[in-house]
Amino acid sequence: MRSTVSGYSALSKAHKFSAAGLVTAAGAAALTFALVPQAQAADAHSVGVKTVSLSAQEFGVTQDADLAKAADGAAVKAGVDAKAAVKAKADAEAKAKADRERASRSTERKALKPAAKPAPAKPAAKPAPVKKAYADNLDGWINESLDILRAKGIPASYDGIKRNIMRESTGNPQAINDWDVNAVNGVPSKGLLQIIDPTFKAYHVEGTSWDIYNPVANITASCNYAADKYGSMDNVNSAY
Repeated sequence: MRSTVSGYSALSKAHKFSAAGLVTAAGAAALTFALVPQAQAADAHSVGVKTVSLSAQEFGVTQDADLAKAADGAAVKAGVDAKAAVKAKADAEAKAKADRERASRSTERKALKPAAKPAPAKPAAKPAPVKKAYADNLDGWINESLDILRAKGIPASYDGIKRNIMRESTGNPQAINDWDVNAVNGVPSKGLLQIIDPTFKAYHVEGTSWDIYNPVANITASCNYAADKYGSMDNVNSAY
């Protein structure tokens, strides 16, 4: 053991110097190593900060570009909306103008169109004729017959009719002659003015009864016959 220690202690000064140099060199190397990483770390930090700084700047530029793009889009939309509003206004004005022109032309056509002729007024309905009332006696029969004769244009007078009635039948509408020549021939004279059936039928006046004993029908047919043969019942003064 001693020899070993002695041996260690016995190192020459040269050996010690060499060893010290080695230690010094090793320490310098260690120091250098320690400094280099610190520097690298500082550089790395510097680079990281720069990188972050650049990224923020780039982000700001990008954001500004997006805002500018959005602003441009809004401006374009506003321009499109403005054009659409102008077009809508122009279309509305054109439509209103066209409507006014059509209305004006319609008014002109109406003004030029001749006024419609008023429909002819319907003639007032004639009131139903009131049937004249006649007395149911000789006077009434003669007057009713005279109205019919006048309407047909057959001449006769009240006096001429009454005079002949009184001579022929004395005013009896049911009178019948069964003794003269007509009766002998089978066609007796009948009624107020003693007319035979064939003559009554031949000179019957429309609108009167076909009954030879009917007073008005008998007077009217007899007057029609007298007007044809004698010009009027007024001209008859005897059997006829």
